[in-house]
Amino acid sequence: MRGILGARTSIAPAGRQSDRASLIDRLEAHLERERDQLPLWLPVALGLGIATWFGLADRNGWIAFILGMAGLAVAGFAFGRRLRLGRSIGIFAIVAALGCALIWARAEYRATDTLDRPVVSRFTAEIVSVEHLPARESVRLMMRNPGDPELPEQFRVNLAEDMVTDAVAVGAWVTLDARLMPPPGATVPGGYDFAQRAWFERIGATGRAWGEVEIVRSAAGDSWRGWLEERRATLAAHVADRVGGREGAIAATLATGDRGRIAEEDAEAMRRSGLAHLLAISGLHVTAVIGVALLLTLKLLALSPKLALNAPLILIAAGAGALAGLAYTLFTGAEVPTVRACIAAMLVLIGVALGRDAITLRLVATGALVVLLFWPETLVGPSFQLSFAAVTAIIALHEHPRTKKLLSRRDEPWTAKMGRFTLGLLLTGLVVEIALMPIALFHFNKAGLYGALANIVAIPLTSFVIIPLEALALFLDIFGLGAPVWWLVGQTLGLLLDIAHGVSTTPSAVALLPAMPMAAYALMIVGGLWLCLWKSGWRVWGLAPILAGAIWALVTPPADILVTGDGRHMAIRESDGTLALLRPRAGDYVRDMFNETSGVEDVAGALDDLPTAWCNADSCRATLWRGGRQWRIFATRSRYYLPYPDLVRECAAADIVISDRRMPEGCTPRWLLADRTMLRETGGLAISLSPPGVKTVLEPGDDRPWRRRQ
Repeated sequence: MRGILGARTSIAPAGRQSDRASLIDRLEAHLERERDQLPLWLPVALGLGIATWFGLADRNGWIAFILGMAGLAVAGFAFGRRLRLGRSIGIFAIVAALGCALIWARAEYRATDTLDRPVVSRFTAEIVSVEHLPARESVRLMMRNPGDPELPEQFRVNLAEDMVTDAVAVGAWVTLDARLMPPPGATVPGGYDFAQRAWFERIGATGRAWGEVEIVRSAAGDSWRGWLEERRATLAAHVADRVGGREGAIAATLATGDRGRIAEEDAEAMRRSGLAHLLAISGLHVTAVIGVALLLTLKLLALSPKLALNAPLILIAAGAGALAGLAYTLFTGAEVPTVRACIAAMLVLIGVALGRDAITLRLVATGALVVLLFWPETLVGPSFQLSFAAVTAIIALHEHPRTKKLLSRRDEPWTAKMGRFTLGLLLTGLVVEIALMPIALFHFNKAGLYGALANIVAIPLTSFVIIPLEALALFLDIFGLGAPVWWLVGQTLGLLLDIAHGVSTTPSAVALLPAMPMAAYALMIVGGLWLCLWKSGWRVWGLAPILAGAIWALVTPPADILVTGDGRHMAIRESDGTLALLRPRAGDYVRDMFNETSGVEDVAGALDDLPTAWCNADSCRATLWRGGRQWRIFATRSRYYLPYPDLVRECAAADIVISDRRMPEGCTPRWLLADRTMLRETGGLAISLSPPGVKTVLEPGDDRPWRRRQ
């Protein structure tokens, strides 16, 4: 018996070892089939490290991640020296650690000088940039003042449009009066954190000026920045004037990237219809400009038989397209999305010049790697995520064998060709819409549902009609012959706006969702990458995390109570999903922020109107039923102090007390006291009552540099 048992115990480890070997062999076989896809995961690894730095709050977490990735890399190389699996894990871990270290170093290197508290000041500073916002009747100035210790080195100020003269230009030194405030962080959990963006853009304060602008020193005539800004503003005004109306505002945006002229109702219609990407100078516009320049150069040079037979026309045309793309990028402000698109376009042109198939996922991976190395902070912004997700989804779709077979060119009647082309546009638009929806819902809490259909018309209309017509009209304006073409531009832009407004007003045109859990979003992103970047059958495993993340996001209820970080504003979610505000006179910014975070569009009401609430000028008391029990909320809403006995009695009867002032020690609610003292440590709150829980903007020990200044 002992021998038999001994034999069995000796066989069992061998069986487990055989199973492990079989699993490793299967993984090795998969990786061998996917070896051409492995480099695509380098920017993913770099992005993982960057995202982890943003996700963790303190340096202990960052150090632990870097050391953990280093240990994983050592283990991968040590135990898999002869295996592709081990080497792949090792390289992935090293790049992830480098990504975390890179963004950490960049955040500390920025060292943005940030204002500590609001100030009202008269100051003298140099104008760094001028952005006209005609739709808001204002002008935005970026100012630099390295010598005043009371002010940050660089800050942003808005002025009324009638305060600005031609002398207010880049490079000029001006004196003005303004109220400056520190860059605002997220007001409630899940809200937009401008302080993070301001840190990386070196914006130390924001504010508004009044009175007259005194010119201390005029702009230097030889400043290339000033000359470029002036030419850009002149061109935008020229285009807007030639087209006129709301169409002129869109035309100026397409020509120069200046979106300040677009009316808010048109901008909102473009967002709701899924066409907002047409207003951002990015890949679509850069590609159109480069394509027009390349095609014109190639056709003009081909008119000469000698050049056509002896000169490398493709190489020359690619060079002309590259110059046009670089010039357009600089002229439209060289914003990060435009620079990113220009880099990708340059890589495509290099591939064209070398006679290679340039439109591949390797191109996208290379572009993402370059952008993340130079601007790692862009990873967490919607612009980076939307643009790279769209391009990745398009290429993955068209590289699939079934799609190639369905959409490949063939000898058939022109009606069938048009049908196949339309089907390709529809499939592409649908895939892009699905890929972008989680990103739009995470960042904006809304996404257009009919964007795929709208883009079938809008993208070809913009790329092949509107942008070439604008270029032709500008060229003809040199000879005074551009008027008929400008009329055509206006008509086509009117059609584009009609599409946007028609789609945006369609019932159920927009999907709304309250603030999404970060983990649910991460699951969908990981699943989408797995689905797009692999080619073999195991790519379908990516559907599991996508589905899990989507279900998680959909079943996550909105918060029952939202409180801003200063304690002045509170919103209570009613049983029908609408919001009731503590201060009915809250501005549009506060209302929009509460609505977006809660995933609703209905106009928020007043807490005074709730049948279960009682309010006076100084305070409100409300009762909610959640989770099978009654919750009583008490909140102050004036600067006048309440009688101490009455205040203590109200606190004792309440489950939750909200106040923008420091409450006395005798105020002891049954569950939560969120007064000025607590909110200074936590920031804004999202309170759930079923089950009870509180999410905060600020985390204990948060060591991210823009948070250390708050």
